Amino acid sequence: MTDQTKDASQTQPSSGQIPPRKSGKLWLIIGCILVICAGFGGFRLWHYFEHKNDLPPHIEGSNGRLEMTRFDVAAKYAGRITDLSFHEGDVVQTGQILAHQDDSELRAQRDAAQANFEQAQESLRRAEAEQAAAHASTGLAAQQLMHTKQMVAQSLVSDMELQNSQTAYTTRKLSEEASQHNVAAAKEAVKAASAQIARLDANLAEMTIRAPTSGQIEYRIAEKGSVLGQGGRLASLLDPSDIYLTVFFESAVAGKLHVGDEARIKLDAMNDRLVPAQISFVSPEAQFTPKFVETKTEREKLVYRVKLRIMPDTVHRLGGVLKAGMTGIGYVRTEPSAQWPSLKSDRG
Repeated sequence: MTDQTKDASQTQPSSGQIPPRKSGKLWLIIGCILVICAGFGGFRLWHYFEHKNDLPPHIEGSNGRLEMTRFDVAAKYAGRITDLSFHEGDVVQTGQILAHQDDSELRAQRDAAQANFEQAQESLRRAEAEQAAAHASTGLAAQQLMHTKQMVAQSLVSDMELQNSQTAYTTRKLSEEASQHNVAAAKEAVKAASAQIARLDANLAEMTIRAPTSGQIEYRIAEKGSVLGQGGRLASLLDPSDIYLTVFFESAVAGKLHVGDEARIKLDAMNDRLVPAQISFVSPEAQFTPKFVETKTEREKLVYRVKLRIMPDTVHRLGGVLKAGMTGIGYVRTEPSAQWPSLKSDRG
């Protein structure tokens, strides 16, 4: 075999190999396809994020957090906590006993007031007896005076006797009037002693701390043995039937809202449904945008606070799913005929 034949055989590609020029074109085509796919995917992703929050005409949304009406369970009077009968998370009913305070001092005062009341009653009985005696004595003196006048008219007794009878009657009459004043004073003393007992009984009742309303214990602040001052807080209580979402809107939106208008709430934990709500409050004054709220128009720094209340029947139907602090979006309508976002509603 000649050298030329060898060179020719070496330059020919073996079976199954792609010439370098054709291989480069193939990779170029593959690269173009990948770029196109990536561009299309990026466009779809951009389009999704750009339009995911698009709302129907005349519908406005703002993010916020669910809140529940909070009540403070507090001691009306100062005292030491002797026992607690609740824990955080407990569901309690209106009037349910939550704690007791040491009431030994009040009970001692109550015993003293009871003794004072009984003494006042005894004084009243004595004054009434004295009044009855004085009244009888006055009656006798009046009869004696009348008899003396008759005898004087018949010249049977002197004028001195008449004067003595008149003096005796006047004295008895003054004594009776004094006894009447004593009875009135004794009655006032009884009334005051009774009022003192009633006040102490009311104070004793306040030493038993009860739930001011039905709800769920959020925080237990005091413990057994704690000494609370007057008005000292024992716990915080959430009313699960009064739930609302606080949102913020710029003036262009807030100016078209009215208390009682329908609203909708989409919670992050319930992203497949809209919860019906109602506008319960629109602030009459603007405020600066809270740090945790992102408004639609960043240029508008002043916004109005709006409360979207979830009605009790809806709360009951959801069966305790709603929790304070849940994040979500509140939707309102600036036109009554506007259609809500096409999400599943929680009606029924």
